[in-house]
Amino acid sequence: MSTSEEISALLVTRFGTDPLDIRPEVPLRQLRLDSLALEELRLLIEERMDVDLQDVVLSSRDTVGRLVAAVCAKAGA
Repeated sequence: MSTSEEISALLVTRFGTDPLDIRPEVPLRQLRLDSLALEELRLLIEERMDVDLQDVVLSSRDTVGRLVAAVCAKAGA
C-alpha cells in the first residue's frame, strides 16, 4: 500500500472522511481536520508507518498532497 493509500485509509476509517473528498489539492480543513485531529492523525501515521513526524509542521491550511509529501520525505530519510 502506498503512503497516499495509507493516509487515505486512516482518514476514512478514523475520521469518517468521504474517500471521494481525499485529493492532493484539498486543504485538510476542508476534510474537517482541526489542530487536534491533525495531531491525532500524526500519531496514527507514526504508529502505522513507523516514521517520526515530530518535527513536521502542518496546519489545517496545508493540503492532502503536502501531508503525503511530508510523510514520504520522512519515510525515505
